[in-house]
Amino acid sequence: MNRRDFVQWALAASALLPRTLTHDRWGDELPRRKFGRTGETVTMLGLGGWHLGRMSERDAEATVEAAMEGGIRFFDSAESYQGGGSEQYLGRFLVPHYRDQVYLMTKTTASDARRARSHLEASLRRLNTDYLDLWQVHAVTSASDVDARMKNGVVEVMEQARNEGKTRHIGFTGHSNPSAHEHMLARTNVFDTVQMPVNVADMSYKSFVRNVMPQLVAREMGIIAMKTLANGGFFGGNNHGQHGNNPRIVPNRISIRDAIHFAWSFPVSVVVTGPDDIDQLREKIDLARAFAGMTEEERTALVERVADMAGRRVEFYKA
Repeated sequence: MNRRDFVQWALAASALLPRTLTHDRWGDELPRRKFGRTGETVTMLGLGGWHLGRMSERDAEATVEAAMEGGIRFFDSAESYQGGGSEQYLGRFLVPHYRDQVYLMTKTTASDARRARSHLEASLRRLNTDYLDLWQVHAVTSASDVDARMKNGVVEVMEQARNEGKTRHIGFTGHSNPSAHEHMLARTNVFDTVQMPVNVADMSYKSFVRNVMPQLVAREMGIIAMKTLANGGFFGGNNHGQHGNNPRIVPNRISIRDAIHFAWSFPVSVVVTGPDDIDQLREKIDLARAFAGMTEEERTALVERVADMAGRRVEFYKA
């Protein structure tokens, strides 16, 4: 697609994700969006597991409670986060109280079937649950990585887990190269969801949004947006979840509100956020409640405002 066709497509596709307002016995939820072809809706904001896992026990428990209080009902984790520590926190502080009200997701880095099965059973134990709502192949990096995992039975194990009721849905993730996502989509249509970077800098360098998202919408797959602030890269960082001394997109070029609302202006089901503390989490909850869309002109202006900064210096996790 050329730029104009892409913008028109994205705006039209975004209109297919109407917001629904719901509440449960814990209070008002954040607006929900359709989760692809799963038949589910999910809150437009989710809590990121990596950041949760590096907190103290007291802060992790308080963050889970603040997420529930703020209307978040989507919780992300992975077996690789803190050696299972993130999953253990969710298994202690979330699942015993709120399992029936939340959508619970974790991931596996497994490169073969045996390890994938082992990861699944360990994740279920740590999360203190009999089933997952979503289990994802974690961090595909290249076409050869996709081919190897498929050859070694990882995707087959994912399908078996879904058939056995150990997970309701399956998906895959990646952040280093959109070509890996494109290759996975070319090889199989068994997945329900995809997780990938969606941010204003991505649009100008090895773009997941431009190259992958149209295929996901066409297949009616649930889209999980991550790295909406480039994993700290928008704050000058060049390492996982850290700020740094590189030139800053936020606040030098755009605001946090601009950055997060930009991601929600696309047909994503949920934006997964990794807060450093409760104040950051509540800020993003407020941004979710305030979101009212974005025009073509507003979105294009944001992309152009940061285009000269796009690349691996900001999105340091890309290949």
